[in-house]
Amino acid sequence: MQQQWSADAAGGPAAPTGLAMELLVHGVGGTTPQDMLADPHLSQLTGDTVAGTYRRWQDRHAEAEPERYRDGAVEEAYSWAGLTSGSAGRALWLLLLPFMFANLAHWMRPAAPRTARGQGLYDIVVRVVAASLTVLLTAAACEAALDLTAWQCAGTAACAAHHSWLGFLSAARGEWWSEPGRRLALAAAVPLALVGVLWWLSHLTWSSYEAQRPDDRDGGADRADLPPMELPGFWYGMRMVRRLRMVHVAAGMLTIALAVLLPALRYDRTAHGPLAVPGWILLGLLGLLAAGVLYALVGSRRETEPDDRPDAMPLRCLHWASLALLLLAAVYAGWARPGWASDGRLPGAAGLFAVLCLLQLALVLLLVVAALVLRGRGGEPGPGVPGSGALETPVVIPSPRGAESLPGQGAGPPDTSFGGPDGPALLGLAGPATAMLAVGLGNLFTAGATVWAAQWLMAKGTLGITLPGPPLLLIWHSSGVPVLAALLLLPIARLALLTVLRKRRFRARVDAAYGTGVRTSETRTGQIAGALAKAELTDGGPLLIGWIAVLGFLLAVLSVVGALVEHRTPALAALGGPTLVSYAATTLQSVGGWLVGMFVVALVAVGRAAYKQIATRRTVGVFWDIGTFWPRAAHPFAPPCYAERAVPDLHWRIRTWLAEDPERRLVLSGHSQGTVLAAAAVWQLDPESRARVALLTYGCPLRRLYGRFFPGFMGPADLVRLRQDLLRPHPAAPGWRNLFRITDPIGGPVRVAVPVEAEPVDAPAFTDPLVYDRDDRHPLPVPINAHSDYRADPRFIAERDLLLRRI
Repeated sequence: MQQQWSADAAGGPAAPTGLAMELLVHGVGGTTPQDMLADPHLSQLTGDTVAGTYRRWQDRHAEAEPERYRDGAVEEAYSWAGLTSGSAGRALWLLLLPFMFANLAHWMRPAAPRTARGQGLYDIVVRVVAASLTVLLTAAACEAALDLTAWQCAGTAACAAHHSWLGFLSAARGEWWSEPGRRLALAAAVPLALVGVLWWLSHLTWSSYEAQRPDDRDGGADRADLPPMELPGFWYGMRMVRRLRMVHVAAGMLTIALAVLLPALRYDRTAHGPLAVPGWILLGLLGLLAAGVLYALVGSRRETEPDDRPDAMPLRCLHWASLALLLLAAVYAGWARPGWASDGRLPGAAGLFAVLCLLQLALVLLLVVAALVLRGRGGEPGPGVPGSGALETPVVIPSPRGAESLPGQGAGPPDTSFGGPDGPALLGLAGPATAMLAVGLGNLFTAGATVWAAQWLMAKGTLGITLPGPPLLLIWHSSGVPVLAALLLLPIARLALLTVLRKRRFRARVDAAYGTGVRTSETRTGQIAGALAKAELTDGGPLLIGWIAVLGFLLAVLSVVGALVEHRTPALAALGGPTLVSYAATTLQSVGGWLVGMFVVALVAVGRAAYKQIATRRTVGVFWDIGTFWPRAAHPFAPPCYAERAVPDLHWRIRTWLAEDPERRLVLSGHSQGTVLAAAAVWQLDPESRARVALLTYGCPLRRLYGRFFPGFMGPADLVRLRQDLLRPHPAAPGWRNLFRITDPIGGPVRVAVPVEAEPVDAPAFTDPLVYDRDDRHPLPVPINAHSDYRADPRFIAERDLLLRRI
């Protein structure tokens, strides 16, 4: 049965005669088309099994019989759940969180013109940070396979005897593979396989996501004032990801080649043998290719038009040349060297990790400088954007008695804090903070994995005595993990305390809003007040991110100082000191590696639960979907960008459907993350098509999350421009309406600035729950919907109907 539109909405012009359509876009949680359309019998119109549009079976030929919908509209659902859901094995993508954070840092730059000074510096620094993470991951694999296993354990008779699978590599046996160089050359297959897997995953997702070509339109190169989200090449990163993939693969293979080459070159240099000459030549070639990698990272992402630039021959050969150099380094290291024995740590490993850590910290500081420059160069607000004070939308606890927008009528004073403060998160420094999260998490994974591997190899031995273990810097990093975990309890405890205080403060306001009187229930009031308090937790996210970033930076600096000054592990450095200090250092060193292992296991477990359980998916899925919404502009091994398929899908569908009949009109109806996809698709439309589209958003994070963390792309000026582009013939009643609840932890008001006489984009907050408790009309307990079931709210139909009448 077709969905009929409510006739209660008054005002506005008479409905046009053309066919109207409501195009539904769901949010996180993998909502099925059957649930979106409330009908099990559907017909798929476009797309495939991954993403496509659906209608009810009886509506599949709506265009041929528009008279049936003269007093209503046909509903069509766009389902993109297959782009982010799938088997539980996809939870392993969570192990690539450092890469995802590095990619997010690229999009978190402050708002500034495309030609602003500092823009190029910011982008280049982020790409170098991303490349350093690939080098770090490859170096971690080299540390575990080449240093700890092939160099240390196979070179120590007791350790090799404890692991029978190392028998043919054991130096004690004196066999052909027992020579150190040959052990290293064989062990290099492990990190090489890791780089190969990352390349394969990136290539697989690249051909499925980035290869979706957008609509062919004239480029925006001659429009310097055109916002980035409106550029025709914004959602076509195929060439850029391919270039970055080749560069990162080359960087990974050069890292392996360096780990294989340096020990052999050091021995040849001290032995004064003739093999030192080819070793120096190979090292020079490695430096030349490394310079080529850095040069290739300077290339910028082109968005003014779909980027189909052919890659230069040197770039196409870069990763193959790196592979050839790696093979030559393996042959060089495997050459017979009588008398060569492995002792201590792998030569060059300690220096590589120390230089890499210092470089990453310096890059984060440079990124702070670039962000400050951009923030200072930020353009003036767009036309019609008043100061921040005019953007405030007073919000009260909605009353089912109809006093939603009247502060003081039982609902208490207006609450302007919901939805977070105005302005970018962390004063525009969210990008550097997120880059520090990427660096810190990458070093945490590296340190924890290598320390755990060393503890496993040496069994019950002592790190630093039984085996030298990983470089001291990694041991110090690992020892700092428990300290970091303990310090993180402070902001978490603060948020918990604030939640308790808010819940207590909201109790009286809930009772006043619902007029409970003698029907007051401590349990029910506590449930509603708790939902209101929890909804504001999201707004404390920026402070938590900033705190973690600062702690990670300080602990990384302390780790570098400790490793370079003490030249010993924390446990050995504390020997001879006070008993409490010595015991604490030993405990931290022992617990660190296992704590990281537990974190990784918990991360994968949460990821598996998110793919299997809808409730968990809705809880953590929004943050994952934010992380994978943006194109892979900085790191090609980050989880794939689903929007590079979804946004062109929506854009093509809207544009082609409207082009068939000039009388047609469309309401783009999005929930949660679907509102972001809907807005992105509208930005991509040409002005003529955009003027025939109305936007209905509910549970919308456009301002609360995206506008604050990505101000250069979805800031206040961009939202104002979106509203202006959706103006109907009556400018005071624009074609964008935003619905929200103050119990919603994800969505909220968009607070778009409008002229004094104009209707605001934000509707008064929905009442949630609809009634305080059971009554004659609601004999069963009434749920607190928070972020869910907006379309079931009685006010939704009226708002949607009014919006359609304005087109």
